[in-house]
Amino acid sequence: MSPGRVAVVSIAHGRHDHLSGLLCGLASQTRAPDLLVVVAMDDGDVEAAVRADSWPGSRPEALVPSVGRVDGRLPLAAARNLGVATAVDAGADRLVVLDVDCIPSSRLVERYCAVMAGAGGSRPHVWAGEVAYLPPAPANGDYRELDLDALAAPHPARPVLAPEEVRPADDLRLFWSLSFATTARTWAETGGFDEAYVGYGGEDTDFGQRLARHGGAMTWVGGARAYHQHHPTSDPPTQHVDDIVANANRFAARWGWWPMEGWLEAFERLGLAHRGHDGSWRVATDSA
Repeated sequence: MSPGRVAVVSIAHGRHDHLSGLLCGLASQTRAPDLLVVVAMDDGDVEAAVRADSWPGSRPEALVPSVGRVDGRLPLAAARNLGVATAVDAGADRLVVLDVDCIPSSRLVERYCAVMAGAGGSRPHVWAGEVAYLPPAPANGDYRELDLDALAAPHPARPVLAPEEVRPADDLRLFWSLSFATTARTWAETGGFDEAYVGYGGEDTDFGQRLARHGGAMTWVGGARAYHQHHPTSDPPTQHVDDIVANANRFAARWGWWPMEGWLEAFERLGLAHRGHDGSWRVATDSA
């Protein structure tokens, strides 16, 4: 692949402290992105947060498109699609997609660019760096003075690679959108995320299956680590039960198996969801 413009794409609603952490990490890259796109989801303050962040040198062009809610829910899949479309329209042919909660390590963009530049063949492809989880931030909310490698815990279900190592992924069910890279060509071939998934859950797993259906592949990338900033959550994520049930039903109707099955079963034990007579999942307030 010949070198071209590389864009970092993220989406945001609230969590402006986390957005600042993402931007701080991008400002410290050994290979700065040429373009930054942050899609504001029902949040008119995101653009000011992006513009206000300082960079030590020349900062990349920054674009902040926006989307509203859909039926009261944040359209995560549609927002990522808008971010990528905005980047491609601005001339980017290499795409690094990061969750707003992620602080990229200093070589993340460089490593993603290196593996994309060295890719051959015509198969659709995505590359995934390690995501490691941080404990709660200090009282001032700032991770910048801390040793993130010493603090962060790797995800137990994903490999930890040496800094220059790459490894083919044998299970596309492990694709997630927290941190990945791909090309504009792969994005066009796969169609991006299915925007019928609204709110939280399912769209990542669906994208992995769509990639497989197009004969695509995923590669784990060492040295492209991102640090996931802590935020309160619950396990299972009961605040997202409506989204997860709706999106799981959509996924199962398409692919014939259930994603997020552990969460669905946990919701059932908590009395928050149940199986209907037709086999689909329903929130507890739904009729059977």
